[in-house]
Amino acid sequence: MTKARSVRPAIMILAVYFLSTWAGAAAVQAQGPVPDITISCQQPQPIDVYPGATRTTIIDCTLDNPTVHQVKVNVQIQSGSLAAAGPASMTVGSQSDVSFQVVARADLRMPEGSQIISITAEVVQANGVTYVGTPTTYKVLAVIRQFSRLRVASEVAFLQLRPKVDYMLTFDVYNDGNAMDRFNVGVENYGDLNDEGFQLSIPLVSVEIESMAPAEKIYVQMRTPKNQGWTDKYFSLMFKATSEYSVRTEGIPNYQIQTMTIYIRGVYLPGFELLGTMMITTLAAAAIAGRYRDDEDDDSGEIRELDARLF
Repeated sequence: MTKARSVRPAIMILAVYFLSTWAGAAAVQAQGPVPDITISCQQPQPIDVYPGATRTTIIDCTLDNPTVHQVKVNVQIQSGSLAAAGPASMTVGSQSDVSFQVVARADLRMPEGSQIISITAEVVQANGVTYVGTPTTYKVLAVIRQFSRLRVASEVAFLQLRPKVDYMLTFDVYNDGNAMDRFNVGVENYGDLNDEGFQLSIPLVSVEIESMAPAEKIYVQMRTPKNQGWTDKYFSLMFKATSEYSVRTEGIPNYQIQTMTIYIRGVYLPGFELLGTMMITTLAAAAIAGRYRDDEDDDSGEIRELDARLF
């Protein structure tokens, strides 16, 4: 009996609450059409996420109340991996509209793509009375814009070579942008080096690289000049990589140049390579023969010393 008596007041309180809510809703409905709200938004501008960009976009929205009731509207925003902010609630007068903005923000260097942003409006009060309305949602597409960014590096910055020697140069190209990009590669001062007697060849003239992937190695085959006589001269080789996306879309070519200093020192004479090889071979043979005679002399001395001890 005691438990039943303690439950009755709680039931009566709940009954009074639901009756008051129903009465309030009935009073609101008696004043005219059912409270309602509509929401509409404009498509936002694409978001730039390159270093230094604001990484934000603004979504302009409007709440429209076509009824005779003054309503309070709650607003909820779902933005996926983007951060978003906007008003939590607003009051819209009878047969009026209210504009508001939602700000969406992306992460630095966020990958190229798109995110759906859902903005939901729901009537929670009408004429000051609690009201349970039907939520209405408007969806917009936030686009993450691609940007180009690259780095170029070389394993060495200075080389000293002789005339007429073959050497393979290696350069690293990095894609620091937020999407796959194609990079055109080459030697910027190819003509000047060719006039100086260099012979240059690049097996690859362009390469595709994923965003933030390991460096792609680019090889430049080089033969140093074979100008007759003594050479003692410095040269600069300028390796260049250019983002194809920047040329095609951004309007300004985005490129980097890595300069390598090449010091050519030595003599080149026609047939000198063969003569030099013969001289080296002769000197090596003489050195081996001399070492062999020294070993024989050491062995003979040891034998004579042993004989002296025996006798």
